Amino acid sequence: MPRSRAPAARDSGGEPRDTRDTRTSANVPASARGGADALRGPTGDPLLAAKFAIPAVPRTLVRRQRLLDQLTTGTAGPLTLITGPAGAGKTTLAASWVAEGTAPDPVVWLTAEHEDRAPGIFWSYVLEALRHHQVELPENPDRPGSAEFVEHSLLAGLASGLARRHRPVVFVLDGLDQIPVREVTSALDFVLSHAGPSLRLVVISRVDPLLPLHRYRAQGRICEIRSADLAFTRQEAAALLRGHGLESCEESVDALTARTGGWAAGLRLCALEMQRADDPNGFARSFAASQSAVADYLLAEVLDTQPEATRDLLMRSSILDRVHPDLANTLTGREDAEWILAGLTRAGAFVESVAGTRWCRFQPLFAEVLRTHLRHHHPGLEPRLRRRAAAWLAGHDRLTEALEQAAATEDWEWAAARVVDHLEIGRLLTGPEAQRLENCFAGMPRDLPGTASALVAAACAAAQYDLAGCRAHLDRAEEHIRTGQAQPCPETQLALSLLRLLSSPGTRDREGGCDAVHEADQTLDLAGHVPPARRVRHPEIEALRRYGLARGLLLTGRLGAARTAFAAAADGCTGATDVVRHHSLGQLALLESVHGELNEAEEHARFALATARNRSVPPARRSGIGHLALAAVALERGDLRGARHHLDLASECPDAEHDPVARTEMLVVRTRLALAQGRWRAALAVLAAPAVRPPTSAPWPSQRIALANSASQLARGDPAAAITALHEAGPDTSSHVIALARAHLASGDPDRALGLVPPPDDQRDAGIAQRVDILLIRAHAALLAKDTKTAHSTLGEALTAARPETLRGPFLDAGPWVRHLLELRPDTAHRHAWLTARPAAVNGTFRAGRLPVDGSPSAPLVVEQLSDRERQVLQHCAQVMSTEEIAEAMCLSVNTVKTHLRSIYRKLVVSRRGEAVRRARELSLLPPAVEQGAYREGGFGS
Repeated sequence: MPRSRAPAARDSGGEPRDTRDTRTSANVPASARGGADALRGPTGDPLLAAKFAIPAVPRTLVRRQRLLDQLTTGTAGPLTLITGPAGAGKTTLAASWVAEGTAPDPVVWLTAEHEDRAPGIFWSYVLEALRHHQVELPENPDRPGSAEFVEHSLLAGLASGLARRHRPVVFVLDGLDQIPVREVTSALDFVLSHAGPSLRLVVISRVDPLLPLHRYRAQGRICEIRSADLAFTRQEAAALLRGHGLESCEESVDALTARTGGWAAGLRLCALEMQRADDPNGFARSFAASQSAVADYLLAEVLDTQPEATRDLLMRSSILDRVHPDLANTLTGREDAEWILAGLTRAGAFVESVAGTRWCRFQPLFAEVLRTHLRHHHPGLEPRLRRRAAAWLAGHDRLTEALEQAAATEDWEWAAARVVDHLEIGRLLTGPEAQRLENCFAGMPRDLPGTASALVAAACAAAQYDLAGCRAHLDRAEEHIRTGQAQPCPETQLALSLLRLLSSPGTRDREGGCDAVHEADQTLDLAGHVPPARRVRHPEIEALRRYGLARGLLLTGRLGAARTAFAAAADGCTGATDVVRHHSLGQLALLESVHGELNEAEEHARFALATARNRSVPPARRSGIGHLALAAVALERGDLRGARHHLDLASECPDAEHDPVARTEMLVVRTRLALAQGRWRAALAVLAAPAVRPPTSAPWPSQRIALANSASQLARGDPAAAITALHEAGPDTSSHVIALARAHLASGDPDRALGLVPPPDDQRDAGIAQRVDILLIRAHAALLAKDTKTAHSTLGEALTAARPETLRGPFLDAGPWVRHLLELRPDTAHRHAWLTARPAAVNGTFRAGRLPVDGSPSAPLVVEQLSDRERQVLQHCAQVMSTEEIAEAMCLSVNTVKTHLRSIYRKLVVSRRGEAVRRARELSLLPPAVEQGAYREGGFGS
């Protein structure tokens, strides 16, 4: 379709423009007014004055200062090039630049068209444009006498005349791509080179003109504004919508910007459609290019202007997100796709190359229009093209893209077979393309016959934490294998065994061992039957095997072996298995928190969360276990606010309501939070709610729930119920034995309690938390037996063991007897002031108080005794004295005073003078007279 003769319609972003010249007729040359005195070109046709008009700026123009500044800077040199596809806003940008008065005066505008490609006609328009815009030259060159030829003397005279001007001329040449004539561009380069600084040429084109751009670039004499620069940013797109009265559509900006790629005309046409829509935001979300004016624009301005072979290639290739020349040849049956695609890329026809590759991609809206065009003109062709593309992509190691093409045609059997046969089953669960692969099979019927289909359905279920559904699909796959006549390939057997391992319910075998261990060994053995080259390409298989083994050990209660296995799984992960690393580190941190190794637990939990963020683990594959581990750490340190924060974050993760470990730990954390706040009724209510109870068929979840139930019953004052809860779960772990001993101690049976806990020399395998619990039981039993000396000594051992991890939880749970013992021994309280929210002893004076329960300490955990000099410096600070004044009053140097201040800050755990004075008042470190003095924060520097 030929381009419109009305230059004002070009690059307006979809808005009609008023092309009338706003100057009075008295100032317009006769040639511009038409009539009998209108000038004519060498062919005898009149020169059209509309081509000299500077296009009017749209009413809804978005002012784009970044591009205006580029233009202003660029016209300090000889050549400025603005290139981009149709509707990119090239002409509008230049016109708004001129309209603002930013451009140096005078500005000459010429809109070139295809009919002007003859050299004589083109240069006739150039000369008339100069006259039209009243640019006077010392000598007026003669007009061309022939349409096909221009005398060199004319070009030399024009260049000489421009060079002799005192003020430079900005010449805007819009549409040079319409004149792909070497004679014209060579002459233009000659004039530009010899006119000197008096000519500043601004070229607007859809493609790079036939000027020697490489030379201008090498000399640093060109400014280029490309399509990427012209693309609207999010802020500019939002301003465009506001300009169309769509202030309430802020939520649609991101979707529209992504869909249009920032294409100016597409955004403006969308805005016009949204103005007419009853639900503008709904339109933006469901926008269909084939139903809007965008389709007409692209068809008329881009597709219809291409040769038949190019249109056919574009339509057939539009089924792909990215197209390779060889793949395009496969789809079209041609051999010139690379040449055609390269030409389209150069022409800016909404086709761009993928940097560093032979691949190309289409602008999203343009691709939609092409697909609609394909379905309309060639019904039934699209599925055949997609199957052809799937086969080519699979044969070139691009299986994910091949599966997407197969899924679009619902060829599920082919797609599932490729996943299993190529050992891609693990990539459905981990790796950068896991979510994309799962999406391929979102529409596959889950009861589709066939072993491969059942295995893929099982993997998709496992990815969504539906382990029961996964096992059901695996049963179906095994039934197909039993009834089939052929022996399954090693890849099929390996996929089946791996998924069995990952979906293990955590049961034990007949000998009391872990089923997961047997399944993991079988998976490893089956992997040995797969060709080595294929195994090397899929490291996720071994990573998932290790993780499945660790999970099985955890669910069956073999915590020590599970910790080792999770550490091995995390260490063995590569970049392609970050999902496994993320989950393994979270589980490892959780087990460390259970053992009281809070420092390690916190480090591993934060590493797990950082892995998810920094390695781009998809949100749908992220686990809340890391947050639950941090919640457990916060609880053990008495930080209830931090525990509640991480519990809330964990509840937002996709595994919160599906994964048995996550559900169990969320239940435990909620219960412990309620108990820490003294709300035992709320704790029991959490445990009694059937909707939130996790599956308890595996030993470990049952044991964790029993521990929480026992603690709640003890808080209620019912030791018998606490003992019953533990016996029902089968107390066969050290934590259960300790909890049972605590319950017997609470019931008044210290002898039985002491008989349950191991002796001090037999605690090598117990964790820090368990050792501290045992020491507290022994201390409490000694206190009940009136053996205060042993109670003090044993409590001191417990505090010493807990201090490196800041493990407060066991002391908070033990009851008020811990505080009473500390009150009797201020020296012990002073050494272990870390235990309380406020220091138990300050400068040798014991401060009685309750252990922290709100998790928001306002005083330091450890306070060292202040020296006499430090006390004096602190008193002077409270009197609002500067550092120099304190030094003078105490006969010290300024540096010595600063040293004392730093020591005070360290001991009081503060960073500024005002905080130090306030903390000293809280701890009664200031004399009464100073206590009453006013301290103004920020009165002087620190």
